[in-house]
Amino acid sequence: MTLQVKEAGGFKFVDEGEGTVLLLLHGLFGALSNWEGVVSRFSKDYRVVIPMLPIYDMPLKEAGLEGLRKFVEAFVTYLQLDNMIIMGNSLGGHIALVYTLKNPDKVQKLVLTGSSGLFEDSMGGSYPKRGNYEYIKERVEYTFYDPKVATKELVDEVFETTNSIPKAMRIVAIAKSAQRHNMAEEIPQIKVPVLLIWGLNDTITPPMVAHEFNRLLPNSTLRFIDRCCHAPMMEHPEKFNDLVSDFLKEKRI
Repeated sequence: MTLQVKEAGGFKFVDEGEGTVLLLLHGLFGALSNWEGVVSRFSKDYRVVIPMLPIYDMPLKEAGLEGLRKFVEAFVTYLQLDNMIIMGNSLGGHIALVYTLKNPDKVQKLVLTGSSGLFEDSMGGSYPKRGNYEYIKERVEYTFYDPKVATKELVDEVFETTNSIPKAMRIVAIAKSAQRHNMAEEIPQIKVPVLLIWGLNDTITPPMVAHEFNRLLPNSTLRFIDRCCHAPMMEHPEKFNDLVSDFLKEKRI
């Protein structure tokens, strides 16, 4: 499906369906399109909302986790969202955790997949090199178990982004902010039910990270998907959505 992007109140976002709010947060190199399978599956029964995070154009001095948390707070206030289920991939999971700690009354459940917050191997161990298409192609493929998932369109998008000096400066600032912000001491305070969906072959946030999240989050469930790397909702959308569906139907305190 093609996602319809709305613009209002200074925000760009997807807003599909009705019912309980499912707020989706993309990662550092993510895009709204990462969530097409989730929107297609869940917009029949939920109100699926995806803000376009201002990763590439927010003021440089605000480019970090706190700035992104405040952006999500402003977005939630603008749309008057409440009692949300938040789903985050990679950096989006990290933002979801930071947001939940500050706004526990707004969140009823969390779904984290390949989340940063404890450890991540950023872009395979190095920051993006500008101007080298083959290097960018290799790094994008590194985030998937099956390199073919890294389409030319996706590689071109990341290449264009990293080739812009202003965008690259913000990417580096946000990545460093995320790497500095280890949440091991904070996340045991999160009591809402959490589903952790991890690629068994994740090279960015390896399986050991998922086990550590599972240990530290007191009300969490961990599920692995085999032959899957850092973006399960893109590589195995049906398996991912089935796990999410089961979790959303569960009645837990």
